[in-house]
Amino acid sequence: MTAKIRLYVDHPLGDGQTVPLDRDQAHYLFGVMRQQEGADVALFNGRDGEWLAQVTQAGKRGGELTCVRQTRPLQMPPDLWLLFAPIKKARTDFIVEKAAEMGAAKIIPVQTEYTNSERIRQDRLQAHAVEAAEQCGGTYVPEVTDLQRLDRLLADWPSTRRLMFCDEAEAGAARALGAAPRGPWAILIGPEGGFSVTERAKLHGLPFAHVVSLGPRILRADTAAVAALTVWQQALGDWDGPQSD
Repeated sequence: MTAKIRLYVDHPLGDGQTVPLDRDQAHYLFGVMRQQEGADVALFNGRDGEWLAQVTQAGKRGGELTCVRQTRPLQMPPDLWLLFAPIKKARTDFIVEKAAEMGAAKIIPVQTEYTNSERIRQDRLQAHAVEAAEQCGGTYVPEVTDLQRLDRLLADWPSTRRLMFCDEAEAGAARALGAAPRGPWAILIGPEGGFSVTERAKLHGLPFAHVVSLGPRILRADTAAVAALTVWQQALGDWDGPQSD
């Protein structure tokens, strides 16, 4: 039997493990979804895979589930980061949700010279990543970091991680990933105003950067994020099953 409701919990999962529910989770399960004692719920925590659990206590302000059996092992995404400049609230939420659905392991909002937003609600964006994982059947939730300055991030960049730089100035150019190697990667999407001349020159000069065109048209930032993740996943990701480096 497959549970219709999936829930992320920050609690160990295992055979016979009891899992307490906080007030918000209890309200969702028992107030909104009208579940009762004995109901089946799928649980995951990003570490122990997915578990079928049963409601053993149901209340308005809390409750308890008990793990019955593991239904799926933990499936880790590829070692891929998504770096993007925050835009309008709803479209930033969209980027985070789609990145979680499409297999990003880490999501990093970055401050560029032309970034419109100077701060974000990291906790709210992390909640969107959790919701996306619950809905898409994922067993892993990517970390959403706080806003970081792009120049500082690049200054401390790990030498083994390659960067797929999606340069809107290259629209229409024949620039693709080609025979790029597997391994740790990141994707960089710019702000609505594009990268500055200084930023673009620096990015083109980085030894770990691979400049990529996303087709003949300049895409909106949220569209570009989905397109870039698609390009990378098809070429180097896990869409065709687990890959080795």
